[in-house]
Amino acid sequence: MVDKDGYRPNVGIVICNTRNEVFWGKRVRQNSWQFPQGGIKPGESPEQAMYRELMEEVGLAREHVRLLGRTRDWLRYDVPRDWVRREWRGHYRGQKQIWFLLRLTGQDCNVRLRASDHPEFDAWRWHDYWSPVEDVVDFKREVYRSALAELERYLAVGIAHARACHPYQLAGRTHGAGHT
Repeated sequence: MVDKDGYRPNVGIVICNTRNEVFWGKRVRQNSWQFPQGGIKPGESPEQAMYRELMEEVGLAREHVRLLGRTRDWLRYDVPRDWVRREWRGHYRGQKQIWFLLRLTGQDCNVRLRASDHPEFDAWRWHDYWSPVEDVVDFKREVYRSALAELERYLAVGIAHARACHPYQLAGRTHGAGHT
């Protein structure tokens, strides 16, 4: 489903731990890292799509996270023409995304990259909040910067609750698919 301007409706997901580090996933069989994201199906709200994608890509259920906030409006990025499937060229420009900020209330071991039959990531790690802006593929950089800037105001929300529930979460490790 592509809108009249050539953008596919999509959600982006920023998951943070109690130290405000963010989940950073390595794409399957690639040396590229990104936040979880995925398309919104017809009849699905952005929030419903976010929870579905969260389960499909990261293996986390609603009870493992707390929704802290979302972007007010769509953020768009154009996909380079040579990355677009030939049959989509001419009417597909890129993605328009609503971004969500979640606090992990579960534990690292709740992350299951193989929760679906078609895993998106084969490793993950906790990353400093702003580092993804520099590490993501160039054409997504401005959307990442905008999303993180808008969502940053929600970071203090619920931090005391998350620390009280899970004060000893591990950070700084890269987790492979076999260690989830």
